[in-house]
Amino acid sequence: MPDMKIGLIGLGNIGQHFANRLLAGGHELLVYDRAEAAMERAVARGALRTDSARDLASRAGIVLLCLPMPDIVAEVAAGPGGVIEGTMVEIVVDLSTTGPSVTREVADKLRARGLAFLGAPVSGGTAAAEKGTLSVMAAGPEATFKAVEPCLRILGSNIFYLGEDPTLGQTMKIINNTLYATSMIASCEALVYGVKAGLDAQTMLDVLNVSSGRSYATLERIPQCVLDRSFPVRFTTALLHKDIKMCLEEAERIGVPMMVNPVARQFLAFAISQGDGDKDNVYPIRHFEQWAGVQFGRRPDAAG
Repeated sequence: MPDMKIGLIGLGNIGQHFANRLLAGGHELLVYDRAEAAMERAVARGALRTDSARDLASRAGIVLLCLPMPDIVAEVAAGPGGVIEGTMVEIVVDLSTTGPSVTREVADKLRARGLAFLGAPVSGGTAAAEKGTLSVMAAGPEATFKAVEPCLRILGSNIFYLGEDPTLGQTMKIINNTLYATSMIASCEALVYGVKAGLDAQTMLDVLNVSSGRSYATLERIPQCVLDRSFPVRFTTALLHKDIKMCLEEAERIGVPMMVNPVARQFLAFAISQGDGDKDNVYPIRHFEQWAGVQFGRRPDAAG
């Protein structure tokens, strides 16, 4: 990796783990987040505080972005007072789920200022971010990828380089999240039916996970988050809806019909309308339970 200081903008559910791993790897790390509490946590672990995106990019040669929404990425990377106005930055790596269209706009603006850009969204959630086992879907100039690959390998264990077009990683990420959303919702619906019909929740998962109906939802999310009714927030319903919405819009833009995945988007939109936007994306299983009059899991849900 080039002998450059690393800066990280975004210290949320995923970004805080990125900061911890980079610091544990011995890197001098500059950080910026609009949330003061997040900044204080990172500084307490050894990170260096900066005052703004521009300030950070004037003190670090490599800037990593881990931000929740495409419009925020565009503003922080290429807007007034953003990374693009930094005086030291040479490479910008976007680890967010930004989508192909915004990624292309950001990449073009940064390239016009002589900055290298890599779109490198990640998958695996907060648990994988903490352990460093995320999948990273990187795209952009190959020389840029090779320059930051050691840094990416601190953050993830499955590193994929998808090509020179910086939008390819984003395309792969929204495809992944859309398939997850659709399979997760279909799994919740089917498992609630099984409970209503008299099957045991754990037994159903045991059978599915050695059979052709298994998925990430049945292997990981539902056993870890629904069986004990804990519903820890690892990835919100609103963010998953944002990703599937981007996928459907991008597919439509290039003339690819989708008929099944829009149903998943509609269900997530309904769940958000019922107040589930800030809750984990498996929490909406409760709607299927309420409609069926049963509960999937080991113990009564204290929330009602």
